[in-house]
Formats: sequence, C-alpha cells, structure tokens
Amino acid sequence: MQQLHSYLSGGWVFGQGQAREIHHAITGEPLYQVCSDGLPLAASLDYARHKGGRALAQMTFQQRAQMMKAVAKHLLAHKEALYAISYQTGATRSDGWVDIEGGIATLFAYAGLAGRELPDDTLWPEDEPISLSKQAQFAARHVLTSRPGVALHINAFNFPCWGMLEKLAPTWLAGMPAIIKPATATAQLTQAMVRLIIDSGLVPEGALQLVCGGIGDMFDHLDYQDAVTFTGSAQTGQHLRAHPRLLAKSIAFTMEADSLNCCVLGEDVTPQMPEFALFIKEVCREMTAKAGQKCTAIRRIIVPAKRVVEVQQALLQRLAGVTVGDPKLEQVRMGALVSREQRDDVQQKVEFLLHHGCEPLCGAALDKLDLVGEGVQNGAFYPATLLYCPDPFSHQAVHGTEAFGPVATLMPYQQSEQAIELALLGQGSLVGSLVTADEALATRFIRATACAHGRMLILDRHAAVESTGHGSPLPMLMHGGPGRAGGGEELGGLRAVKHYMQRTALQGSPAMLAAIGREWVRGATVIEDPVHPFRKYFEQLQLGESLLTARRTVTEADIVNFACLSGDHFYAHMDKIGAAESLFGERVAHGYFVVSAAAGLFVDPGVGPVIANYGMENLRFIEPVKIGDTLQVRLTCKKKIRKPQKTAEDRPHGVVVWDVQVLNQHQQAVALYSILTLVACQEGDVGAVS
Repeated sequence: MQQLHSYLSGGWVFGQGQAREIHHAITGEPLYQVCSDGLPLAASLDYARHKGGRALAQMTFQQRAQMMKAVAKHLLAHKEALYAISYQTGATRSDGWVDIEGGIATLFAYAGLAGRELPDDTLWPEDEPISLSKQAQFAARHVLTSRPGVALHINAFNFPCWGMLEKLAPTWLAGMPAIIKPATATAQLTQAMVRLIIDSGLVPEGALQLVCGGIGDMFDHLDYQDAVTFTGSAQTGQHLRAHPRLLAKSIAFTMEADSLNCCVLGEDVTPQMPEFALFIKEVCREMTAKAGQKCTAIRRIIVPAKRVVEVQQALLQRLAGVTVGDPKLEQVRMGALVSREQRDDVQQKVEFLLHHGCEPLCGAALDKLDLVGEGVQNGAFYPATLLYCPDPFSHQAVHGTEAFGPVATLMPYQQSEQAIELALLGQGSLVGSLVTADEALATRFIRATACAHGRMLILDRHAAVESTGHGSPLPMLMHGGPGRAGGGEELGGLRAVKHYMQRTALQGSPAMLAAIGREWVRGATVIEDPVHPFRKYFEQLQLGESLLTARRTVTEADIVNFACLSGDHFYAHMDKIGAAESLFGERVAHGYFVVSAAAGLFVDPGVGPVIANYGMENLRFIEPVKIGDTLQVRLTCKKKIRKPQKTAEDRPHGVVVWDVQVLNQHQQAVALYSILTLVACQEGDVGAVS
C-alpha cells in the first residue's frame, strides 16, 4: 500500500504514528496510508511566512496573475493523470470535469481578472481619493496590502481539486502563501495536483504546502496576520471557529458549511410548460451529480400541492433511468460515494428522516441498488433516493437533517407565501432556485428569501439556454451563505482577494497619497513638458505628467452642428423656450459634445506611440456649459499598467490611464473622467507569456 506524503518546508515527508487508510470507492480495496503524526507542522507555518510569503509579497499583482495562468496551463496539460485518480473517489468523467477542469478554470478566471483590473504593483489603491478639507490639500483613500501571514485551507472531501484551487486563486493573488489540508478520504487527488504544481517549478518555494492527515497543534501557532478557511460540516467548523487562539489573536476565519438548499417550482408552472421539464431536469441532475455529494446540491424540492403527483411521477421516471456503477463505463451516470463510512452516514440520515415525517418514493435502502460493472459489490454505492414529506411545517427534521448523498425530499405548499416560509426554514443556504415564468411571482419570492441565501437562480425557458445551473459556483460570483451555510464568502471575483489582504485608510496630502499609491491623484504636483505626452512611449511617461491645453469657446453653431451630427435634439440643447424653463435657465451644450471638444483639445493627431483609445471611466458632468463659455482641458498621466505579450509577435504595449479635467473660463470643472489608451513600448522588455 502506498504512503501518501505531505509536502512541508520544501520536502515530501510521511508521519510516524498510527496511519489511516484510504480505500477505493468503487472496489473497496485499500489504496493509501495517511499519517502526519510527528511532522514539523508548526515549523511549516514559519516556512510559509518567511519563504513563500516574502517571495509572493515581492511579486506584483500582474506577476502573480501570470504565475497562476502558467500553473493553470501546466495542470491542464496533465489533466488525464488527475482523471485517472479521480475515478478512485467514485467520480464519473463528468463529475471529475467539474472538479479538475472547473478548478483549473478558476485559476484562469482570477488571472484574467487581475490582468484587466489590478495594478502592476504590490499595493492596491482600492478607491478614489476622498477630500477631507476645503483647499483639497488633505485627503484620504483606502489601500490594500499583502498580509505577512499564511492561509490555512481546510477542505472538504467532495471537491479535492476545485475546493483547493478556488481558495488558492484569491490567496496567491493577494500575495499570501497557503497550507492545504485536504479531507483524508480524497487526499490522494489533492496530493497529485499539488505534486504537479511543485514539480513544475512555477511557484515560489513555500508558497504552497500540503498536510495529508491531521493538523495537530497548528492552530496553537497561528498569528493575527494569518487566515483560516474551512469547508465541511457545520459542527466541525463551529468547533474550529471557537478555538482560543483564533479568538485571542482575532484571526480571520471563513466557514462554508453544507446546507439544505431548495428548488421551488412556481405556482404558475404547468406540466405543459418548458419550465416544468427544466425543473425536473435540474432536480435530478443535482441529486445525481457527484452522487449528490455537493454542498450546493438540492435537498428540498418545494412544489405546489396541486402539482405533487405530476412532479413525483416525472422525477421517478427520470431517476429510474440513472445507471449506477463503475464510473469508467460509458453507460454509467452515477458513481459511488467517497467511502463506505460516508455511505453508512447517508443511510443513517435517511432512516432518521423516515422516522420523522418522510415517506420513501424510491431508493432509501442499499438492497434496492442494481449496479453495473465488475468488482463493484464492495463499493460505496447508494441509490438515488427520493423522499416525500406531506407536512413539512409539522415535521422540522426535513429542514435540519442533511443526507450528504443522492437524496432529496419532495414537499408541498398551498400558496406562494408558504413556499417562501419553507425556503426560509432552511435557516441559511448556499443556493436556492426558483423555476417560474412569472416575473411578478419571481420578484415577490426573491425579495422575501434572498436574505437567507448566498446565491439564487431564477430559471425560465430563456435563461435555460445558457444557464450554468443551480449547483455551479462561478469565480466571479460569491460562494457562501448565511446561517447554517456558515456565514462565509468564497470566490466573488476580486472581493475574494480582499479577504486575504489588509485594508488601510491613508490620510495625507495628495502628493503623499500619489507617491505611496504610485498613482497620481488630483491635487498632487504635475509635471509639464514641452513634448506632448501622446508623443511619448510607455516607458517614457511619468506619473503626474500633464498637459494644459489651449482654449475653445463654445458657440451656438457648435451645439446645432453636434445635434445634427448625433441626432440628439433634446430640448435643453435645441429649444430656447423649453431650456429657459428648465433648471439651466438657457440652452446648454450636449455633455458628449463637451467630451468630444475636450478630445479635440488634448489629442495629438500625428502617428505616434498611442495605439488606440481603450475606454472611458467615471464620467461626471459637474457644471452646465452654455453658449459663450470657454473650455480648457488638463490631461494628466494617472496610472500605468504594463501588459504582457501573449505571443512573441505581439507589439509590446501598456495601458495608460489619463485623468481628464474639463474646465470653464472660471477654472471650474465642468466634466471629470478618465480615459485609457494603449501605448506602445519603446523596448520589447514586456516579455512573452508562455
């Protein structure tokens, strides 16, 4: 039997003590021994902080993003080796795809987010400066910096790859090293992925460590700069959350626990509508994907009482077609639970529900299982099980007991108000779904139940064309939920990165804020040069480099010509009487004329390093521009973002963010905004991305 090694302090190591065994979920044969007793677990924390943490902290957000992208490509190239191990956990190919390639896609997604939105720096200015004084020489802004700690990720057994990578992506992007503690039952798959990452040499030493087995006394050595994330049972999570060290040091702790997620069929849906078939398909898919071992799986099926019979018949018919057995066989649609211990736990929970108000409709017992494949009789299989609770208001067990397998309970409601009440009885869920074609019904339901859910899917025939489904957390959306679901937040785009960083409010002069943030802010010193800034390459531009343009007086002809060109004949621009009665008191220029006129003042028309206009942000019209007003523009280099070359043939370039202030003859700002330009590099030093 193989030993499953941990990776700590730069080496692969195995403990000295009583080992646990990992068994093949399909055949039941013992595969691996796991032990972390006697390993230098506390020392691994210091190793992460001083080795991996320092290396990551010195990398910019852009460099971390490129590292993550390279890791994702490497893992994708070796995915088949991971699929081979995934079968040992009872997963079908489609189950493994969500776990393996879904996790890799999360790395790609975060790398892309960072490439588009984060600075090529180690400090992240989070918001625009806030003026704190009349003369604008005392201001503030919030910045985010990397914490010199380590993130300890304690993961569940059901997604050994995705569960690790969805936490690693924001952790690494924040500049923090991680120690991964996978659930023992599927630790072999996590370990295989970690080994691929370590062997690739793409990640700084100490940025990733792995504990296969228990974490010993690691909690006793955590410090205030560290962070802990936990995915698993609420009971275990609550025990860890109350650890004295976490309380004494105010250590960040995020928990994501399993919840009794619901799927509700709207009162408006009839069996003849497309939404009815969508509902049946969604429920059955969530019951059988990963053999029901998903924290987002549907556990409570809430339907109008008048539709119970039709829903029951449709679900039973579809579930009867689910082939269970060896997940390597093409005809098999559902594999095994992760272990026989997990199977026994599911059986106990089902029996508890049957003694507390539920009735069996299908499954519910191991002797009702017909398996496909050879050598599978000792596997951890469990049948797709549909229960029925005729009185879900009297029998509360169905809202508090989760059988973590292919098990769900059907329950009726009389009116929409009862459906809302049943949804809320889950006391906090990761996700809930509503299937309806009625917008008014959807509005009432979501407004009443969103408070108890981290994510909600409203499914109709239109959304179904491209919907990712009830149980699919996405990198750009929050994954978590209140109450029973743990109260945590994972994923959620860049908001997840902020969880691993320190937010600090800086107060000082604009010049100081600009210097610290490496981003020019209004009120800071400007640099003026006879050479037009659009004549300079990316490397030559300095932050704060500024151009004050010539002036232009706005005429009636300007307004009329712009109206004819754009087709915008709004009364405030063209109707003298209507404009006189408006808040302006007279005709005013179009806002977009002001923007266009400003461009005409600051743009250098000749061929040069500026490649293209990349976009405009935060446009605000501050004061009206009237006939006879004179405009002038202050254009200032605010921020520079170096962009990597995707191929060696690409022209090296970066993004320059310009602050634009359009002023009138009284030096009042009439329009404020930023423009982004792609600017060529003079030297090809950006580097191709492999």
